[in-house]
Amino acid sequence: MASPAEPGGKADRVTILLPMTGPRADIGQAMLQAARLALPGDDLPRLEALDTGGTPEGAASAARAALAGGAGLILGPLTSAETAAVAPIARDGGVAVLAFTNDPSQAQPGVWTLGITPGQQVRRLVAAAHAESHDQLAALVPQSDFGRLMGEALTQAASAASLPPPAIRTYEPNMGSITAAIRSMAEYDRRRGPVDAQIKAARARGTAEGRHAAQELAKQTIPPPSFNALLLADSGEALAEIAAVLPYYDIDRGTVRIMGPAQWAAPASGAGAFGGAWYAAPDPASRTAMVAQYNEKYGAPPPGIADLAFDAASIARAVGAKGRFSIAALTQPGGFGGVDGWLALLPDGQVRRGLAVFNVDRGGASMVDPAPNAAGGPGT
Repeated sequence: MASPAEPGGKADRVTILLPMTGPRADIGQAMLQAARLALPGDDLPRLEALDTGGTPEGAASAARAALAGGAGLILGPLTSAETAAVAPIARDGGVAVLAFTNDPSQAQPGVWTLGITPGQQVRRLVAAAHAESHDQLAALVPQSDFGRLMGEALTQAASAASLPPPAIRTYEPNMGSITAAIRSMAEYDRRRGPVDAQIKAARARGTAEGRHAAQELAKQTIPPPSFNALLLADSGEALAEIAAVLPYYDIDRGTVRIMGPAQWAAPASGAGAFGGAWYAAPDPASRTAMVAQYNEKYGAPPPGIADLAFDAASIARAVGAKGRFSIAALTQPGGFGGVDGWLALLPDGQVRRGLAVFNVDRGGASMVDPAPNAAGGPGT
């Protein structure tokens, strides 16, 4: 059996795989429009769109059609399952893939996942926390795929930065589970237990002196938790519940740096319950020009996910000028300037991104650490 060809298709034709029919057709249309802004069709490479129907089977069929049509590079598909179906077909055909999923498990040589991943966010946050000596890490994450990925990303980021392994606790979506996880993570019984025992003994004396001693003991400052940076991976009602419980178990948000996911940029996320917390995300200012261009051409602003299609098409245009979509050209050390900031494609399929760090303020957020614009910047 012949070995798969190394990606290196001719740079005169690019095919984008999107759900043009089915329940995600509106997303597919918006992403195609964004891609056509970057590759308008008046010069090479030519951009061809094929419908996946939003299914792995449809994506596989579209990938085979793209190869038959002479595609030198595939942009898309949209989801993790579709990417898994397309990857072996593209690999056997010697064509690279710039997929739009943020599932890091789909990354492999010749297949890059352009969606912003938990790993990229957490690595940036750990770098920023490390810069202010918040090196003792912990995480409180829901029992979900996203929670698992955020926890794994924190462990990996800590190891890469030669920091101690983080303390990670998971919880189910109910108040009892959240409370138990926070109490365990905070080591509340170890930290508060000795003082509580002394207070109980003082009160048991049944005297005025005993009551006074209990009052004085209650004023004691207990030892801090074993962490000074805490990663959360939730939003909405659960986030509000966590905010209410943390002080009860003596986790001082004035000394413990709270960090969270990029979705905290949305007002509806509930991140306002954690004023002063950090999250890592693209700098919105970097997409201003594309948004204006898209709005002028199509009469409405683009959804955020359209940025991925625009950036993929922009990379195709930049690399296409070199003659072939080779691994060497796609993984050029300088990376690429994208709508969501600087990014670089690594030989193993991973993507490095330059994200900014934001502080949650009353009614919004403010940037506390700008996004790096080249390799070697903070958190890249």
